[in-house]
Amino acid sequence: MILRTISVFNRRYKRLIHKTNFLQSWFSSQANEKADNLIDIPPERIRNFSIVAHVDHGKSTLADRILEFTGAVKINSGQSQILDKLQVEKERGITVKAQSASVLYQYEGDTFLLNLIDTPGHVDFSNEVNRSLSACQGVILLIDANDGVQAQTVANFYLAFGKDLVIIPVLNKIDLKNADPGRVCAQLKSLFDIEEEEVLKISAKLGIGIEEIFKAIVERIPYPYVDKNKPLRALLFDNGTIKIGDEISSCYTKKSYEVKTLSILNPNEQSVIQLVAGQVGLIGCNMKVHKEALIGDTFHKSNETVEPLDKFKPSKPMVFAGIYPLDQSQHVNLRSAIEKLCLNDSAVSVAPDTSPALGHGWRLGFLGLLHLEVFCQRLHQEYGAESILTAPSVTYKIQLKPTKQNIKDGTDIVYVNNPAHFPDHITIQECFEPMVIGTIISPDKYLGAIMSLCMERRGIQRNAVNIDNDRVMLQYELPLCEIIVDFHDSLKTISSGYASFDYEDNGFKASTLVKLGILLNGVAVDELSSIVHITRAQTIGKKMCIRLKDIIPRQLVQIAIQAEVNGKIVGRETLKAYRKDVTAKLYGGDVTRRMKLLAQQAEGKKKMRSVANISLPRETFIEVLKK
Repeated sequence: MILRTISVFNRRYKRLIHKTNFLQSWFSSQANEKADNLIDIPPERIRNFSIVAHVDHGKSTLADRILEFTGAVKINSGQSQILDKLQVEKERGITVKAQSASVLYQYEGDTFLLNLIDTPGHVDFSNEVNRSLSACQGVILLIDANDGVQAQTVANFYLAFGKDLVIIPVLNKIDLKNADPGRVCAQLKSLFDIEEEEVLKISAKLGIGIEEIFKAIVERIPYPYVDKNKPLRALLFDNGTIKIGDEISSCYTKKSYEVKTLSILNPNEQSVIQLVAGQVGLIGCNMKVHKEALIGDTFHKSNETVEPLDKFKPSKPMVFAGIYPLDQSQHVNLRSAIEKLCLNDSAVSVAPDTSPALGHGWRLGFLGLLHLEVFCQRLHQEYGAESILTAPSVTYKIQLKPTKQNIKDGTDIVYVNNPAHFPDHITIQECFEPMVIGTIISPDKYLGAIMSLCMERRGIQRNAVNIDNDRVMLQYELPLCEIIVDFHDSLKTISSGYASFDYEDNGFKASTLVKLGILLNGVAVDELSSIVHITRAQTIGKKMCIRLKDIIPRQLVQIAIQAEVNGKIVGRETLKAYRKDVTAKLYGGDVTRRMKLLAQQAEGKKKMRSVANISLPRETFIEVLKK
């Protein structure tokens, strides 16, 4: 009986496997047929566009509706943030990496190929937006009908406007109770001269007005200008045709590669045999080092000479931090994890670094503080790498006094992002610190508190504009070092969460900078030093001494904790030593005996201070240096 049951089960199982394999083959053939059909679409029926918006205005939700409306994914499939692939994106509810998808749309009897790019909304990932717009002819500018125009909305508008792209303004979340489309349309008119008739009103969550977006994409956005007879040039492929087996070269690195695979995203990856003019796709080639994959580079066929599509501009790190393994035995694993993650995030710069307290590590450069936090979170989640992260800093420009040697070598200007490498003040002629133009949009009732915060951070007001009766837009020139850590949190606190902030690089500006050093019993500890503005040196020095007094464990000798600037002490705290009660054995007698024992103890402590080395455990450095 048991054998018969097993036999019946085996027959049914084989039939089920056969049926499953047949269905998988059928779906695979359908997907390949759909991918092949994309090649036959002429450039006149191709539209390349991005969705840009401030954080949490509904970009990913709109992308989900577009994919559902065109049949790329099933409606009510239970998926959300379909294009957000990373775990950190789903946990934080933000987009970190720009993701693309190619979908088909039927309009007036013709099939159109729509290449969509969903972009991040946070200022730290503005380079993702910039590179996405380089491959587009138009953008959907998404604005929350409740929150209205925010700081990143302004930045994205002028970024698209500067590239001469068609802008389709869209108001999202019109279904919300507090939505006020009329007020937001007035803001768009005031800031960007956009007429209300041009603005589309939708609810991406409920799918209201999605059809109008498709019509606007087809009618307003021009098709990419291409010529299939010209040589291939590929930023995201623009001219010519490319097939598997072709050899392509980089305009920037001059290196050549053989094309191994070609595919498109729909939104999942689907293999194709070739990519033609105007399409967006993926190349798989024999590139072995991630540093060769440079965002903004142009590729062409190796036997042809072409002009680059766009002037190449490498991303510029603005915030730097040291990263070290928890234990030096984990050094190889952490190095491997950083190298693999940099393949997917080319904006991160990596340089070896060494600390006497923390051992061998790296100095990493990021586009902002959120970029830094996301990178470290991905290190832990995707590779299980545990690390120590030091406090973030920025890059300073130092002009040295002319000497025969540096004039001969041309090294009179140096760039420093590590306080340990800051030159001696005697050799410095002038210092420069990085500046940014910060844009703040807030209700006007918080205006006074916001202006006080900016002045406290050494900000200089550049502009102030009333957007409407209740909101104001401020522009300040601010030192980058003053905003990278807690400026955004302070701004949200004083404005009850209503203010938004965006910034852009504004070069270097002359400033009076000094190195704030920390001395322990007169011995300098480079790991605890920092670069500060001279007006804040004393305040920061005193806070640092108080913090170290609480963190450093007591020892057998007294420790003098001092903050020093250019040889002058600006702060001091004293950490008392452990003291043995040498008079405990006394039970009476003359007071001179007690004084004699205390004098001997004091002499011993003095001798110990002259020869002893202060031992700081590794945990102390970790506690001080971490963010």
